[in-house]
Amino acid sequence: MKASRVISKAYLWLVLIILYAPIAFIAVFSFTEAKSLGNWTGFSTALYRNLFTGSMQNSSALLSALENTLLIALIASLVATMLGTVAAIGIFNLKGKKKATMNFLNNIPMINPDIITGVSLFLLFVFLHISQGYTTVILAHITFCTPYVVLNVLPKLSQLNPNIYEAALDLGATPMQALRKVLVPALRPGMISGFILSFTMSLDDFAVTFFTRGTIGLDTLSTYIYADARKGGLTPELKPLMTIIFLIILAVLLIINMRQSKSSDKQ
Repeated sequence: MKASRVISKAYLWLVLIILYAPIAFIAVFSFTEAKSLGNWTGFSTALYRNLFTGSMQNSSALLSALENTLLIALIASLVATMLGTVAAIGIFNLKGKKKATMNFLNNIPMINPDIITGVSLFLLFVFLHISQGYTTVILAHITFCTPYVVLNVLPKLSQLNPNIYEAALDLGATPMQALRKVLVPALRPGMISGFILSFTMSLDDFAVTFFTRGTIGLDTLSTYIYADARKGGLTPELKPLMTIIFLIILAVLLIINMRQSKSSDKQ
């Protein structure tokens, strides 16, 4: 029994090390001026200074890609959260085979490989004669983010007492008022989880963005890094940028988990 516990703990730590070692590696080497990753030339914050002062080479291109990435992710996540919440309510209220069918259809975009989604959307936009750029990228990101919101909101609907919504209607609330004042507060944890997951998926996406951005020079971080790597190496300032993004996401997740744990303790 003791040996199995030791083995299970060792396995868990091994998995955690494999997952987080590359991130820690990038974070450590963001504090040196070496251009190539893995070459330590002494402690320095020069890469961080270059990133924030804009004194790096191609700084405008990198900052533009970062701005595009954050803007697209924010808009796509907000719209996907609204659409996904409404879709989850609709699916939850279905019965029998209709509900099973809609759940099945909702799962397909998540299982479908990104490259197939990207090519399909590219062909759709060409067929509809929609000029590729910001609009098509945002629409594409909303398309693959919405099912994740549905998946996060549905469990919260299952935990909700259905009589609360009906009671609000009986007391004179309109369906929109009942949705806004009764359902949304109850579903907020699932909506927040869906928003964060959508935001992260949008930040991370490459294939769908690559096929739907067109040829107008629109770059996100993923497409910028791809183009940068093809030139023969990555911009050194990407190391501190990736470290900062990871720390921000980690801080947001810790804050949300702490708030959820406090609210569950109060209940």
